[in-house]
Amino acid sequence: MLTRYLRVILLFAPGTLLAADHPYQYFRAGSANDLDTKTRPGFALMGAGDDLDAAFKYLCDHSGGGDFLILRASGDDDYNPYIQGLCKLNSVSTLILTSREAANDPFVADAIHHAEAIFIAGGDQAHYINWWMETPVQQALNQALERGVPIGGTSAGLAVQGEFVYSAQGDAPDDKDLSTPLTLANPFHPRVTIVRAFLTNPLLKNVITDTHFAARDRMGRSLVFMARILQDGRAKEIRDVAIDERTAVLLDADGQATVVGAGHAYFLQSTRAPEVCKPDTPLTFRGVTVHSLKAGEHFNVKLWSTPDGTPYTLSVESGVVKSTLPGGTVYTSDLK
Repeated sequence: MLTRYLRVILLFAPGTLLAADHPYQYFRAGSANDLDTKTRPGFALMGAGDDLDAAFKYLCDHSGGGDFLILRASGDDDYNPYIQGLCKLNSVSTLILTSREAANDPFVADAIHHAEAIFIAGGDQAHYINWWMETPVQQALNQALERGVPIGGTSAGLAVQGEFVYSAQGDAPDDKDLSTPLTLANPFHPRVTIVRAFLTNPLLKNVITDTHFAARDRMGRSLVFMARILQDGRAKEIRDVAIDERTAVLLDADGQATVVGAGHAYFLQSTRAPEVCKPDTPLTFRGVTVHSLKAGEHFNVKLWSTPDGTPYTLSVESGVVKSTLPGGTVYTSDLK
């Protein structure tokens, strides 16, 4: 298996592939030889912000000590030394793929195929959709899911984990982050763009995700995403896993999820179509159930239920979010 890395080791600085004749960047630390290990499926869903040791250790533990691969569309190899310091692994590698040409290079799919854990970094999920979807990268990631390889992601890397993905398409100079007020006022804003099935994870079927949740006040826009999916007839029920910064949901293969970190995770569900969801008109969408959980609490995604946390209901009335929590609060992390 060493021959797969000879061009890295012999032609460039150790662990680095930056050749002009290759459309990707590749950084490898640790052994140059792949190690096949017995993996256990599992998913580390991170809400962004500071990296959580517990989430990466979860992926490492499920990898069996094999080869850990980070995928990203920008940045550098700063995850390599961080993960090496946390875990005993055969190797840690980073692939930076900034074009469809890179995603179509045979080396890239081969690297994914030989990984025992995969982490999709943050950034801009529009790049992941535009550059990686319908390429060998997408195919290799789904094959990894089928093999039981543990997979994680943060920020944009979490955004692509569910069946439905906010794809962050289009330009809006006045609202680069696609805010709650903009979407509630117009659920058909051109930047409300949702694609389907970048990854095929049965545990996250009928699920969309959102990140940086309370910090960036994204509850309203998540409700808009849910409403649009129902309004457009793309699902009969829709669920949302929304996660605060410095927080993660560790999801086991049996559907049991555990929250870790400093914030909350929110599990939303609706089976009712919105009453009013049309262009240039404020949204009306009632009866969305929410469970808010903090560190150490658990949720069963197969049953979509839990005895833990705080349950409540949200409704949107003419673009205004209303809650059954005291004072109409929508984020339980704000409650004293």
